[in-house]
Amino acid sequence: MIEELDVVILGGGVAGLGAALKARESGRRAVIFEARGSAGGLLDNFSIDGFRFDHAVHLSFASEEKVRAIFDRTPYITHPSDSYCFDQDRWLKHPVQNNLAPLDAGDKVTLIKSFLARPSELAGDDYESWLRHQYGDAIAGRYPIRYTQKYWATPASALSTTWIGQRMRRAELDEILYGAMTTETPNTYYTKEMRYPRQGGYKAFIAPLIADSEIRLDHRASAIDTARRTVTFANGAVVRYRQLVSTLPLPVLARISTDAPLDVRQAAGQLKATAIDLVSVGFSKAIIKDLWFYIYDEDILASRAYSPSVKSPDNAPAGCSSLQFEIYSRGEQSQYTKEEVIANTRAALVKMGIGQPEDVLFVDHRVLPFGNVIFDLGMEARRQTVLDWAAATGIASCGRFGAWDYLWSNQSLLSGYNAL
Repeated sequence: MIEELDVVILGGGVAGLGAALKARESGRRAVIFEARGSAGGLLDNFSIDGFRFDHAVHLSFASEEKVRAIFDRTPYITHPSDSYCFDQDRWLKHPVQNNLAPLDAGDKVTLIKSFLARPSELAGDDYESWLRHQYGDAIAGRYPIRYTQKYWATPASALSTTWIGQRMRRAELDEILYGAMTTETPNTYYTKEMRYPRQGGYKAFIAPLIADSEIRLDHRASAIDTARRTVTFANGAVVRYRQLVSTLPLPVLARISTDAPLDVRQAAGQLKATAIDLVSVGFSKAIIKDLWFYIYDEDILASRAYSPSVKSPDNAPAGCSSLQFEIYSRGEQSQYTKEEVIANTRAALVKMGIGQPEDVLFVDHRVLPFGNVIFDLGMEARRQTVLDWAAATGIASCGRFGAWDYLWSNQSLLSGYNAL
């Protein structure tokens, strides 16, 4: 028997919850179907021996009134947006080009001379050309080009620049010179304040939305028939919708839509994201003090790490601390084995001088198949092909992977809210 529903929402992450909120405000019944056994999506978390870990790093700097009205219902802790970078054998403040003081004098001279000789014009429309134009060859090559390969699992020369926005600090000579002479530099991060729930992990911010929504867990969509307006789930359930909101990754949406045309399937098949190996570490001591940091060394697989126990003491037992490392692969699967990433992380802790091996209580490993959208050159046109087809068939596709964009949690919530 096929169940008739008004609004069907695929995905119980923040975008799906935003769409359900809009439906409630409009007096419509919306049912969220979530593939996993709990709601929250990328904002969900898990616990190990009294330690709580989010699904990758999450901190809120939302400014939108609608989002703050929801998030601020949850008591939160405020953190300054201070972060650090590990380079070979020393720590620098972020962003590195403005904080070169810890480097040897010869290195600083080389980097600054290269910045002064940077190309006056862009050599191309790719990200590597943008980086060399901004920072000069030496700074670009030593820092962001190296980091790009680790974070995007894709060469900078193969990426577009449409995602940059405020995420990359533009280079200014005064800032570079000042930071080469002193470590007492100002914070130039694009936001000054980061917020995190006092209890319950980042998911606590969306707990009110979860509580107010009608959610059916363990319902993974396996087929969509846009002509008949039906969704079939892996557990055998079938529903017919008046309106369909999808937060599924665009490649998945096209893959399971039985009547998607060939050009849409081909375009969707070329859309790539990164999978994330999450390596979570629990320490027997309160030794972790920094909120998060970036890692440039190629022999360390992780691109960045953050501390759940610094974000909130509620995330670790008393007297303990924690870190979570993120390792990226191109595609929906990790390119590494569990044993490889755990061994590499343990070695990284030693190299970076973070505690002693005997301080480690456990190292947990799990993989998220979708972490960040990769902005390959030409991706935007392929994305548009899929989005145009979805809109034409009555599917409102939203959220980080439904819109196939670099959206933060606040932007994803609004993406879902505005989809209806």
